[in-house]
Amino acid sequence: MEALPRETIVDVLEGRLREDILTGRHPAGSYLPPERTLADGYGVTRTTLKHAFGRLMQAGLLETRHGVGTRVRDYLRLGGADLLPMLVRHSPDWIGEVFEVRRSIGALIAERAAARASDRQRAELRGLLTAVGGAADADAVQLADIEVHRALARATGNRVYVLLTNTLFNAYLPVRAALRGPFTDAQAARERLEPVVAAVEAGDEAGARRAAEQYLTATERIMLEGLA
Repeated sequence: MEALPRETIVDVLEGRLREDILTGRHPAGSYLPPERTLADGYGVTRTTLKHAFGRLMQAGLLETRHGVGTRVRDYLRLGGADLLPMLVRHSPDWIGEVFEVRRSIGALIAERAAARASDRQRAELRGLLTAVGGAADADAVQLADIEVHRALARATGNRVYVLLTNTLFNAYLPVRAALRGPFTDAQAARERLEPVVAAVEAGDEAGARRAAEQYLTATERIMLEGLA
């Protein structure tokens, strides 16, 4: 068996700094202490600190102004949805907000898919739904279910819906092991999703929207109960 990679000092420092930023120890808009002071405070070298800074800049939490210093970025004002996986890992409170967007976007996607899906895409959806019912365990059912929603987004013909769908799934993938409640019974999961696919196959836009709203509300309730 291959050994798991060990957490490096940069990994640890990045996590500490991220936690300090997201909990408000280093508030948005504030400048961090000088590098030497900060490195001494965390017990690391300035080289290690610079590596951690680089990761957090890439993540959108820090920005450096030449000759001025390193500032905590106002991620709620300037950040994008790519921050969601990190924020969900930091605090499960974000899940409820992710699910609220999931409900509204998912219903709209189903409606658009019903209006625009090609015969090939309808056939693909039916095949993916069958795969949900035939999946071997809760993890496989969950992943198969995700593929149905990705296919619905593709069927809209709008690539922005596809990217939004990917973003929402990526947001809760870090905690998806705790969200398997709706997927423990493969046949029940398939039957729950069946009305959405059937409405899209029939080209019933209003029906697809209603079915998606019902599906998303029901699975959200089960998942949140599991988290609780």
